[in-house]
Order: sequence, then structure tokens, then C-alpha cells
Amino acid sequence: MEKLILKKNADERIKHGHPWVFSNEVAQHLNCNDGEIVEILSSTGKSYGLAFYNSHSLVSARLLYTEKFDYSIICERIHRSLEYRKFIFPDENSYRVVFGESDLLPGLIVDKYSNYLSIQFLSAGVDKLKDTIIKALLDVIPNVEGIIEKDISTHRKSENLPEVETVLYGNIADKTRFSENNIFFDVSLKEGQKTGYFLDQKINRKFLQDIAKGKTVLDCFCNQGGFALNAARSDAAYVLGIDVSQSAVDASQHNAKINNFHNVNFIKDDVFDFLEKENSKGKKWDIIVLDPPAFTKNRKTLPKAKAGYAKINRLALKLLNQNGFLVTSSCSHHLKEQDFLDIIQREASKPNIKLRLVYRGIQSPDHPILVSMPETQYLKFFVFQLI
Repeated sequence: MEKLILKKNADERIKHGHPWVFSNEVAQHLNCNDGEIVEILSSTGKSYGLAFYNSHSLVSARLLYTEKFDYSIICERIHRSLEYRKFIFPDENSYRVVFGESDLLPGLIVDKYSNYLSIQFLSAGVDKLKDTIIKALLDVIPNVEGIIEKDISTHRKSENLPEVETVLYGNIADKTRFSENNIFFDVSLKEGQKTGYFLDQKINRKFLQDIAKGKTVLDCFCNQGGFALNAARSDAAYVLGIDVSQSAVDASQHNAKINNFHNVNFIKDDVFDFLEKENSKGKKWDIIVLDPPAFTKNRKTLPKAKAGYAKINRLALKLLNQNGFLVTSSCSHHLKEQDFLDIIQREASKPNIKLRLVYRGIQSPDHPILVSMPETQYLKFFVFQLI
């Protein structure tokens, strides 16, 4: 087995539990295939165990925290991950089964929608073991009817991997029905974004359900209706979802229909334009939900992203009734939580709006955070009330 030797003192983060080795921390790169398993050694010869290696990636090595990594270990880790999700969501049939490094399976994402799995192989290591991982998943979750690979991701490009979208096992129906917070959703695993749906807001959507009864609710960037339908289920007075994608609007309307919700509607529009028009009309809402896609995926575009978050929260604040709620989030990893809070506070202070924070959320617990790895924490979610 090849040994990857680190530069002097380049193992400080690893000592504190961070599972990555960056390319500039390697003393001499190896001449081996991407995704090979190698042993990590400090400059003094201390072993940190096995890791996936990729000479083409900024992340040269991803630690596996084991002295061997074979089929039995993969099965054991998938089983342990699944049992945790079944424990925290005993009444749900859909959740993230594997969240990469947080489940000690670096780069592997597995989402379960009823009896179907949607998978991403985001590191060369797990991509190299694709067939073995599929076999392990079928052994651990034997009632799986279909598995789809949804590898259209910038993470694949950074690992020097091609983008792939294909059925790996069984059949994938045009629509897959699952439930979340006692609401049915029909999603297209073939056509949907990422793995098909955004499961990471499950708990935060439940909080909206708790406060929306009798309220008027505007759901911006509604995607497939997640927040809007949770509000509708709580007997909100009226719910409107906005998305720039007609397919998202169609999917949301379909999901409202299968739940027999009559207090919700969806329209196609640019959210920024819609909020501007609502302000010009003097319209008011009791609750406004802002759940946009990531405005930045790197530090270079962070200033532009901050301006975008400032504008959208500024427009929403102007549209809220007295005692109304601003439900706002960011999934941009590079935007830190305190910076996001500061943006909202600055925008509220300009028109002398007083806000109180009534709920602070993060990603759903089926997307657990590895404490020693800040990269696994990305979702910021706040609910403010105007007072």
C-alpha cells in the first residue's frame, strides 16, 4: 500500500479530528490512480490510518478512520447510519441515510425516498467503489426498488470526475411518493434538483407548520412546495408560493392537489421582481419565507452574495404586517451564521424595524454535523418577529 507523507506540522488539523488533507500539506504526491486507498503518515512517521487519495483534487486525502476498509466496514457504517435515521424519524419514510464525512463515508450521499435511493458519489474514493457500495446498500436496505445516481455537481468536477445521471438498480418511476411531516409529496428523482428534493429543511418546515395557522404566508423560491404545503396543512388563511421555474410551480400545484389543500396557490415569477411589485402595491403578509438556492459556492463571489441576501431580506421586511414573521435561510456554506445575522440586522435597522429572534434552526438531524469539520455545517435558518 502506498504511503502519503505530510509536510512538517501539516497534521495539526488531523490531530483535532478534521478528516481532510489538502494538497499543499503533502510532502510529495503519489503516482497512483485517483480514489486509491493509501496510508497517511506525518513527517515523523506517525500513522493516521487509511484515506482515499486524489492527486487532482484540492482535498488530496479523506481519512477513513480504520486500519482496513472493506465490504464489511462499508456495510457496518451504512447500517449504523440507517439505524440512527430510523431512531430520530421513526414515523418518516424518507431521509438522508448517509451524509458523507459525518457518517465516516467520505463523499457519499444517500437519500431515501420511500423505497427508492438517490445517490451522489462526490469523491474519487467512493466513485471507485461504486459497485461495492450499491451491493452494500441492497444488503442493508433489502426493500429498495430502485437506485438512481444524481451526480450533476461541482464537487465531481473538483475531484476530476465526470458528471453522471443514471439508474443504477431496478426502475425509477416518473414520480416517487413519500411523506414529510404528514404531507405527501410526489417528486421526480430523474428531473429534480440535487438528489430530488431538499430534505435538510424538514424540521424547520415543521416549525412553520406550528406558527402558520390563520396567517397569510408567502413562500419565496418554493421549489416543490415544501414550506408552502407545511403552512397549508396548518390551516393558514392563504398561502402563495413563488418560483422562477415553471416545472417547480407545476410540481407544487400537483403536491397541493394530492393533499387536498385548497388554501394554497403557486405562480411562476422572479422572486426579486415579485417582491418589488408587492412593495409598490403596498401589499402586506403575515409570514414571508425566504429559502433561496445558494447565492455563492466560493469565497470569491461572497461579496455579491451578501448583497443579494441583503436585498431580498430588505424587500421582505417591508412587506410584513406588524407582528409578522420573517422566515429566512441561507445554504451558502461560505456565508457564516454571524455574517448572515448581521446582514438581516442592518437591513432591519435602516427603517428602524425591531426584530426578535424566535427560532434558530440548522440542517435536519439526518444531515449531522461532524463537530471537528466545519464544512459539514452549511444551513442557517432564522425566524424573526417584528415587534
